[in-house]
Amino acid sequence: MVNQLKEYEYAKYLPEKSSIGGTITTEDSHVHLSFGYPNSDLFPLQALSEAASEAILSGGHLALHYFGGDGINKTKQWIKESAVHRSIEVDLDQILTTSGAQHAIDVAARTLINTGDEVWVEAPTFFGATQAFQLAGAKITSFPIDRNGLVVDEVEAALKKRKAPKFIYIMPNFHNPGGVNLSQDRREKLAKLAEQYSFYILEDDAYGELSFTTDYQPSVYSYAPSHVIYIGTFSKIIGPGVRIGWIIAKGEVLSKLNIFLQGSQTNPLTQEILAQLFTKLSFQTHLTSLIDDYRVKRDVMVEALQQTFQDHISFHIPEGGFFIWVRFKKDIDTDELAARAFRNGVSIVPGTSFYQDNRPSNEIRLCFTYCDAEQIKRGVRILADTYFSIVKSDVEEIKA
Repeated sequence: MVNQLKEYEYAKYLPEKSSIGGTITTEDSHVHLSFGYPNSDLFPLQALSEAASEAILSGGHLALHYFGGDGINKTKQWIKESAVHRSIEVDLDQILTTSGAQHAIDVAARTLINTGDEVWVEAPTFFGATQAFQLAGAKITSFPIDRNGLVVDEVEAALKKRKAPKFIYIMPNFHNPGGVNLSQDRREKLAKLAEQYSFYILEDDAYGELSFTTDYQPSVYSYAPSHVIYIGTFSKIIGPGVRIGWIIAKGEVLSKLNIFLQGSQTNPLTQEILAQLFTKLSFQTHLTSLIDDYRVKRDVMVEALQQTFQDHISFHIPEGGFFIWVRFKKDIDTDELAARAFRNGVSIVPGTSFYQDNRPSNEIRLCFTYCDAEQIKRGVRILADTYFSIVKSDVEEIKA
């Protein structure tokens, strides 16, 4: 009989629990407004099937090796051409492929952070990023966002009073969870601050392609290429299971980042499949179908929220991406709301998940892309009923 490990000491930097919000269930009737997932029905399955077959049969003898085949450079070529929409001009050797955007964030964190270094983030922000920074040993300071994204004036004020961070992490397009875009003047100002105070900006553009207006703002990278590490991913536009993202960078940091990717190419067979997919799929047609579907679902969710909650909430209507960030005008424990709503049949992510200090929050994140229109309506209705039952019980308790 094997003795179990007792009082084993795991790495001290590990968090007590994962920061990923929301609870998962497999019940068919449950409405998953917490999932930050694309619409499964819009995965290009037929084109992927043909691309996979072609990649294996015609290119597999190279693609199944550590360093892959022609698909590596063809995938990078697609990334290079796509980046032009963000006013990014790069050579192929400035592009590093990763196993998704989360892997890119982790590689950047491990490259730039020494234990005790400061990293500045938006508040709220993507919990997967803050956990990566904490695991790398960073001390995290947060700065607020508003309808125009990160409040750069507050960043500037902090830079005048204290040591600059190793980097600032931002999501300038269709922010997760805020749904807002960083305004062009703030992009330019933040880039200039990075140059002036000598720090990096980690620009996470996971949702940038999903603009309902197809109005692409210049990337922060375009204003200060030597001070920005740009991150993109195929997860939101092809499928999360593809597990291919990328980093665009230049100068010394590029070679440092590449240290963590040495030994073999990232998923060379998958990149070979992607390369074949680009020849079999009209990407613009595919992207248009995603945008059309998500715009309709956003409108369905906006109408449902307005009808059921009326003046009890406020929210920004996003012009792309996946999420609506809902703020309740009354103070409410959104962790309790999430727990009760889950028992009633709908999952949401409470706002505390998006603040690195786990501060109390009267906000929640809702995703409009994964569920169909009827599920969205039903989920919002259940959520509203749950909210008003809590408010009513609180009022009755005060009267008692």
